[in-house]
Amino acid sequence: MALVIRHGECHIFDMENTKNMSHFFWASNIRHLRKRKKLGQEALAAELGISRSKLNAHENGQTKNPAADDLMLFSAYFRISIDALLKADLSRLSELQLRELEAGNDVYLTGTKLRVLATTVDPHNRDNAELVPVKAKAGYTAGYGDPEYIAQLPAFSLPHLPRGRKHRMFPTTGDSMLPVPEDAFVIGEYLGDWTSLTRDTPCVVVTRGEGIVFKLARWLPERRALLLTSLNTAYAPYEVPAGEVLEVWRFRNYLTDVFPEATPPAQEIGRMVTEIRDDVRRLLKREHLTAANTAGQRSHNTRGKH
Repeated sequence: MALVIRHGECHIFDMENTKNMSHFFWASNIRHLRKRKKLGQEALAAELGISRSKLNAHENGQTKNPAADDLMLFSAYFRISIDALLKADLSRLSELQLRELEAGNDVYLTGTKLRVLATTVDPHNRDNAELVPVKAKAGYTAGYGDPEYIAQLPAFSLPHLPRGRKHRMFPTTGDSMLPVPEDAFVIGEYLGDWTSLTRDTPCVVVTRGEGIVFKLARWLPERRALLLTSLNTAYAPYEVPAGEVLEVWRFRNYLTDVFPEATPPAQEIGRMVTEIRDDVRRLLKREHLTAANTAGQRSHNTRGKH
């Protein structure tokens, strides 16, 4: 299922339940995807190896029951499943959601159903970035897939965030990810493919049990789970099964009202280390000389007695 809120209206597309659908969207989807690629009918027909008249019949709805060969041909070319081409109005999806479908990130890692990403878009069909306020944090695990809940979140934009990618801002709590201070706001980029986390990567992870957590996340393929680790070594790492994970947002940056404490620059640290090393050498040399003088004095005293 794919969801999008557009101009304050909620549109829900169910890939599995077609009881409430009066028709399928094959014709309009083929036309929309062709225009998205900025291709004319002649050019697309040539790439597909079919005639322009046949393509035109598909786009104009004259082909009521596309043949299996045609279904597979268009699906392979546009890299979108046959199910989505038939049952979802792709013209209502944002560019981000279309890329998610193209990337094959339309199923849970447990292999059950289409992942849901509720989002809001601006009048130009570009995805907004929403802020999850502290007061709304507790209800996010219940409302993350509810378009009405997401529509009520404050939306913002920052010039340095890349367009065409989905971003959301989350509040942090605790000291597990110092030096990121407590009560900072972390901006994350939506990550559909959790298997890409092959190394410890700072992420906001939304789970059924814990809610919103900010951790270093790494995918464990053999266990089908995420390993979550804190920067603060006082907190032990732990695993979360894929079925318990609702969303993953890769760290982009963070905002805070806390002014950082001054830290010595690298050159100053190097100078301090050199001074400490020289002091140690002087102490060792002095201790060596003292030991030598003591040994010499003992030898002199022994000779004097004889």
